[in-house]
Amino acid sequence: MATRHQAREAVIGLLYAYDLGNPEIKKFAEEILEDKKIRNKQREFALGLFNGVVENLEKIDEEIAKHLESWDMDRLGHIERAILRLGAYELLFSDLDAAIVIDEAVELAKRLGTDQSPKFVNGVLDAIAKEKKN
Repeated sequence: MATRHQAREAVIGLLYAYDLGNPEIKKFAEEILEDKKIRNKQREFALGLFNGVVENLEKIDEEIAKHLESWDMDRLGHIERAILRLGAYELLFSDLDAAIVIDEAVELAKRLGTDQSPKFVNGVLDAIAKEKKN
């Protein structure tokens, strides 16, 4: 059975495709998750994350943009943007502990991003989490 980490990794792939201009990916999300052996509760979890990010994309991007300092959303790599969107969604719209969300995002950035991605993702998501607390 797939883990939540594997489900999140699959969601990153879906968000990546969506970000590249493939909104039709929503129609195939369940099939893609099945191909990756993301089933049952983990598929529900993954679909909830994916659909939640897509439905709240404007608010999520606003929150990320506020914490990019000298960057803007267009300069981010697609993988980093997908990881940040997923992490920001979980910080803003779920009850998960911020440390768990950030740790998961950093691990995904280590696996899928560049050498600089983990530190960058950690900094942006940490800033969002701190603002949410206040």
